[in-house]
Amino acid sequence: MASQLSEAAPDGIDFLEVAPENWIGLGGRFAKQLRAISERTPLITHGLSLSIGGPAPLDEDLVYAIKAFMADHNASIYSEHLSYSNDGGQLYDLLPMPFTDEAVTYTAERVKRVQDILGQRMALENVSYYTTPKRQLSEIEFINQVVSAADCDLLLDVNNVYVNSINHNYEPMDFIRAMPADRISYLHIAGHYYEDDGLIVDTHGADIIDPVWDLLEQTYALIGNKPTLLERDFNIPHIDTIMLELNQIRGYQGANAKTDLVAS
Repeated sequence: MASQLSEAAPDGIDFLEVAPENWIGLGGRFAKQLRAISERTPLITHGLSLSIGGPAPLDEDLVYAIKAFMADHNASIYSEHLSYSNDGGQLYDLLPMPFTDEAVTYTAERVKRVQDILGQRMALENVSYYTTPKRQLSEIEFINQVVSAADCDLLLDVNNVYVNSINHNYEPMDFIRAMPADRISYLHIAGHYYEDDGLIVDTHGADIIDPVWDLLEQTYALIGNKPTLLERDFNIPHIDTIMLELNQIRGYQGANAKTDLVAS
C-alpha cells in the first residue's frame, strides 16, 4: 500500500494517518516512500505506545522524537489513545483506564507535559474497552474531565462508541451528544468483529456495518463535518474497495448542512 501511495494517491484522499513509532528512525526505501507520500498528501500522526495513562514514567524521548517527525513531515495533529499499554514493558494492547478522579488528575498532568513538549494540543481518542478495573465516574464523565483538565483535544472514534454501546448497553448518540464538540479535532470510523458470545471486538479489519454508518451520519448532523479517518489495519482490500468506503463518507458529508471541512 505504501508503494502504491508513494507513486500516486488516488483522488479523494485528503489526508493520511500514520503511527509515528513505525516510522521514526526508519531509513531506506520505506523512508523514501513516506517522504514521497508526505510531500503530496497531508499526514497526521496517531500514536500507539505512549501509554498516556500508564503507571510507567512518561517516555519524553519518544515525545521529542514524535515532535521532530511531525516537523519533518509537516504533520498537523498528534493523537493517542486514552488508555495505557505498558508498565515498563510494551504490552501491545490498549488496557482500560480506571474511571476515577485520581486517574483524571494523573492522566491530565501527563497530557499537559506532552503538549508542553510538542508546543501544541494533542488529541485523546475514546477507546473500546471490555472491562472497567475501577469506576467512580462514568465513561462520559471521565473523558470530559480529562479533556477539560488537560486542555487537550478529542479524537472521536465513532466505531468505538458503537462497540462500547453494545458491550456496555448504552445509547451511542447519548454518548456522542455528551462529548465536548468544540474539542473534537477529527473522527475515526472502522469495522469490528463479533465473537460467538455476542461480544464485539474493535479490530479495524472488516468492512463498516450499517449501524456504524448510521451513527456517523447522525454525528455529522450533530457536530458538523469533521475530518474523518477510515481505519483498516489488516485484511486490507484493494484500493478501489477502500475508495468506495471513502466515497460513502463523502456522501454523508455532502448531505450534511453543517459543513466545516470535508476530509477522509
